[in-house]
Amino acid sequence: MRLLLINANTSTAITEHLVAGTRRLVPADTEVVGVTARFGARYVATRAAYAIAGHAAVDAFAEHADGADAVILACFGDPGLMALRELSKVPVIGMAEASCRLAAQGGSRFSIVTGGAGWPPMLREFVGLIGLGDQLASVRAVRPTGADIAADPQRSLAILADECRAAAVEDMADVVILGGAGLIGIADMIAREVPVPLVDSLAATVGAATDAIVRARENSPCKVSRQDNGVESVGLGTHLAALLESQTERPS
Repeated sequence: MRLLLINANTSTAITEHLVAGTRRLVPADTEVVGVTARFGARYVATRAAYAIAGHAAVDAFAEHADGADAVILACFGDPGLMALRELSKVPVIGMAEASCRLAAQGGSRFSIVTGGAGWPPMLREFVGLIGLGDQLASVRAVRPTGADIAADPQRSLAILADECRAAAVEDMADVVILGGAGLIGIADMIAREVPVPLVDSLAATVGAATDAIVRARENSPCKVSRQDNGVESVGLGTHLAALLESQTERPS
């Protein structure tokens, strides 16, 4: 099994953090390929950075997707997710969507705790777009960004535990997601301090990717229908331009 893990921001340290975390969650013979965005913000925390990250994720996919059994979009908020799914012949799993769908199972109300003050409105919109807005109890953001937390997790444990408890007690969440690449592994560190289950966003995503690969292998190949033309483009990276121009077949 080969997993392509796309970090849609430009921090190689976060990519390495994600790859190491993924390798702890998969069988030893699984190949995990981590790719860092070629351009954009070091850490996605604004709408402008999010928009650029969607382009960067598709650009990375175009260059590195060959041979992958599944693609993990490892940037909480899932910039470019629908575009990746349009282009990909294999499952594409977004970190935010996978986490939210896991947390919402059985009709549970869930909260998201993340790093960076700009994320709450963006994440509320995202949860609404995937159809789970009625189950979202709250989105809480701590002052340190995910990059800050990844660099020094111990320093942020107390504030993250406080926010998770508040989500459970004040917002009446049944489940709390610790959302973001920088927060992977934190759930296990603070689980005893929070009265409801915690979801690690990377673990949720890897689990969803593994399940999607199994389903894809069980299903017969889909039929394709020809389109008249690919997409002509200007100014894009070489691999992405070629991929768009080659899109003359689509699932029917």
